[in-house]
Order: sequence, then structure tokens, then C-alpha cells
Amino acid sequence: MTPPVHPHTPRVAVACGCALGEEVVWDARDGSLLWVDIENPAVWRHWPATNETTRLPLDEKIGFALLTRDPDRVVAGFKSGVAALRLLDGSRTPLVRPDDYPENNRLNSGQVGPDGRLYFGSMDDGEEAETGRFHRWDGNRLETFGEAAAVTNGPVVSPDGRCLYTIDTAHGIVRIHDLEADRIGEGRPLLRFEDGWGKPDGLTIDADGHLWICHYGAGRITRFTPDGRIAYVVPMPTPLVTKCTFGGDNLSTLYVTTCLRGHDPKLDPMAGHLYQVETEFRGLPPSLLELPQT
Repeated sequence: MTPPVHPHTPRVAVACGCALGEEVVWDARDGSLLWVDIENPAVWRHWPATNETTRLPLDEKIGFALLTRDPDRVVAGFKSGVAALRLLDGSRTPLVRPDDYPENNRLNSGQVGPDGRLYFGSMDDGEEAETGRFHRWDGNRLETFGEAAAVTNGPVVSPDGRCLYTIDTAHGIVRIHDLEADRIGEGRPLLRFEDGWGKPDGLTIDADGHLWICHYGAGRITRFTPDGRIAYVVPMPTPLVTKCTFGGDNLSTLYVTTCLRGHDPKLDPMAGHLYQVETEFRGLPPSLLELPQT
């Protein structure tokens, strides 16, 4: 059976031309979007209501910038480790760094879970060696879990806090882990990307617990049921789709980051920008991290 396809083409929200746009998140406190450019390091911020956009340049690759209870500071994943980053001036305070962290690794995707803990991945910056892992940090203890991978994405916790999803992008595998109290279960394959699907990149979860996964290289986003079946498809106007999230007053606008890396902007002028498209679905507000006292 052919899944429903979204009838409207996503439009450019911000023509930012990111080398590797990633990890978009909605901040309902001031109606803004934050996302990062990993390879031309910066944190971008956009207010749809006023069409104001800012860019904070950085001196180091950044994999994510997630919300904390302090509106002026985000928890950011740098090549050197996790830090608290002040959005006004770019100053930062180191927080934690994974053990056994190879020289060529960097931090990639992340999420603050409903339990208030930080979940994030590390990966090989060259995207070849399987030196990446997944990590959870509660402000004091850092633990590592899951299988090694060259490129990690997720981890993302389900709305009910009972399971966790991780992605091995290079092998096209999405795994599900049981969460029981403080124990993270071993990953079980939930779905594998087929030939022609590109690679699974960033994901978000909607209010119904369905997974929205970006197809890097195939120009689409697929909504999967919690048991891994295709439920809905959103075609994108550029192939390198990296991350999506729901935002807006009703959390029904899907915002999507894309990648310019390896593309000639004259041949693919749609690459690297932030997109938006209205949907009939609703997302969930992001959780906020309580930063440790420094």
C-alpha cells in the first residue's frame, strides 16, 4: 500500500546556506528556532513572528545546541565535549567529556529526555571508523551505551519515557532500547533503510509517538509508526535532509535543516537552508536541562 504523501512543498524559512545544518529545536518561551551548522561552526536563531535571524560564529565544530532552564544558555556538543554555551557572546563552560574518546571523534546529535537527562552521540569526524557511541548524562554521572558506529544519530526518548531510539546512520539501522528505571536495554533493530532510501539521519517524535526520520541523500522525511511501518511521507526539494522538529504556536509546523556539503549552490540552490511546512500533526515541546551549578 502506498503511504500518504504530504500535498504541499516545504518552503524556505531561512536562506542560511549551512554547510551542514543540524539539530533544529523550537523554544516556545520566545517563539524562536535554534539550529547549528556543524562544518561552518555556528548557532543560528530565528524568530518566525518577526523574521529576525541571528548567527553566532564559533571556533569549533558543534553537533547540537539544546535548551536549558536558562534562556540565555544552551547545552552544546562540541568536538572537545559537552559545554554550557552563552548565546549572547559565545562564552562557554566545559561540563563533561566521554571517556575513551578518540582524537578524531566529535559529538553529534542529542536530546534532553523527558527525565531531564542529556542523551547524545559521539562519532568519527571522518565518518568511517566505528568509534562512535551513545551517552547519557544526568549532571553527575556519564554512561555509555549501545553499539559502536561510525555515524550516530538520536538518541531520542519516547514521550512516555519507556523506550529510546538510536540510529546507526552508516548501516541504515534504527534501533529501539527499553528504558527501565536507570537501565538502558540493548538495542533491537526496529527498521532498516532500503536501497534508494538514502541514510537515516536526524529524527523527532510527534505527540502520537510516531518517528519522523530524515532521509539523507534521498530528499524526504518519513513518519514511521512506533513498530517501524511507514505511515506518511514529506518530500523535500533538496536531497541532503538532516533533522526536523515541530514548532509554532500549535506545534504543527515542521521545521527542517538541510546540508550544502558537497553540493554546488548554483546547481542545487535549495541546499543548506532551513525549511518549514504546515502539517496536520502535532509535536511535543522540548524538555529543558537543569545546568549544574558552576
